[in-house]
Amino acid sequence: MHTGPSTEPYRRPKARVVATLLATLILALFAAANPYRACAQDAAPAADTAAAAPAAAATAAPTLTEPAIVKFSDINSGDTAWMLASTALVLLMTIPGLALFYGGMVRKKNILATLAQSFVITCLVTVLWYVVGYSLAFTPGSTPYLGSFGHAFLSGVVYMHDAMKLSVSHLGPTIPESVYAMFQLTFAIITPALICGSFAERMKFSALIWFMCIWLLVVYCPIAHWVWEPSGWLAVKGVLDFAGGTVVHINAGIAGLATALVLGKRQGFGKDSMAPSNLTLTVIGASLLWVGWFGFNAGSAVAADGRAGMAMLATQIATATAALAWMFTEWAAKGKPSVLGICSGAVAGLVAITPASGYVGPTASIIIGAAAGVICFIASTSVKRAFGYDDSLDAFGVHCIGGIVGALLTGALASKEICGVDGSVLTQLWGVGSTLIYGFIVSLIILKIIDATIGLRVTADEEQQGLDIAMHGESLE
Repeated sequence: MHTGPSTEPYRRPKARVVATLLATLILALFAAANPYRACAQDAAPAADTAAAAPAAAATAAPTLTEPAIVKFSDINSGDTAWMLASTALVLLMTIPGLALFYGGMVRKKNILATLAQSFVITCLVTVLWYVVGYSLAFTPGSTPYLGSFGHAFLSGVVYMHDAMKLSVSHLGPTIPESVYAMFQLTFAIITPALICGSFAERMKFSALIWFMCIWLLVVYCPIAHWVWEPSGWLAVKGVLDFAGGTVVHINAGIAGLATALVLGKRQGFGKDSMAPSNLTLTVIGASLLWVGWFGFNAGSAVAADGRAGMAMLATQIATATAALAWMFTEWAAKGKPSVLGICSGAVAGLVAITPASGYVGPTASIIIGAAAGVICFIASTSVKRAFGYDDSLDAFGVHCIGGIVGALLTGALASKEICGVDGSVLTQLWGVGSTLIYGFIVSLIILKIIDATIGLRVTADEEQQGLDIAMHGESLE
């Protein structure tokens, strides 16, 4: 495991080797999945899927167990309009929200490269989602661990004008499947983009592309299937994750820790000033994340209904509380409340309320927000200093730790009156532990393979020069 900049000679890319390894991983996925069963109009009744949000709508809907073809008249226009808006809001979270949030926190010589990371991940994940990602994550498979390949290349996602029929997902039966697939695509986009905060300013652009592509298919898609597909093994256990505390935030955060450890610290870490270069960008990015998060959480109801409204209210309350909790904690510890701290606290609150948003009321939201603000502050400052790892922009400290706080408190505070199910901290621990172990180990394997072939880290000279010039031949000057 690297503990600093590599002193080995620079290794030229060996794309053929990496391509072979990627093909092997994809073939392994094929072996784990069965051919997709064709869509049918008359599907068998499904088991109660209330615990598998954001998959299920809160209101009564056709009990499908797999995607199906339905009539135009079966589509709810209000739900569809809300989900179209939510999809746009969640995409806004990555570009420009996360891009600006991270871009403002790095040094000036790395701003363009950091912005480019979020942008290119958006493009890469979109194509991979079309090719196979959606099918692996959100279709039933022969095992509870992975979906099938029946929707590869979005096969079966149809709109038939003359027949007045279209496909719907069993996870969103009142909206077109095209809208549901697109909504889930925006989640798949932001999750790997979040990882970039842990290795900012030191990963090669080519390595980033390979890592994100492989990670999406072998880490994100299986875990999304475990939790959000009703037949997934964690969904069957009763793990509650309304909008992605486990699938998105713990998953991305623990992968971020793996990348930070493997890549090692930035040159001058702990000695040179690495203060954010433009907090204006960070504040704008955090604000866009806050607004976009309403699509993330309230949209996960997959319906324009009361549960979406409660999720939106819970999100606002928890976020504001966490920002204040971080601010006052930092004020007490350091003598002054920083602007970066207030923004980070808000993001911590957004993260922590994500798994709980469709399961809790306003009072529980206050508790979750306060806990997230204090605990994530400690994780991003004292804990990081104590262990000495370089989690550049606190992706692990905010997203993984905040996700764990939210997931466990969901088990403790879930209201049966709101969600129809009882929470269990022990059950939530299954989800948290499984995601941490699988996500860390598999991320570590992917990183080691890439490092052994094309190399992960830029050279010392390139890092000193800055990634804007070294990776993209551009600068802000």
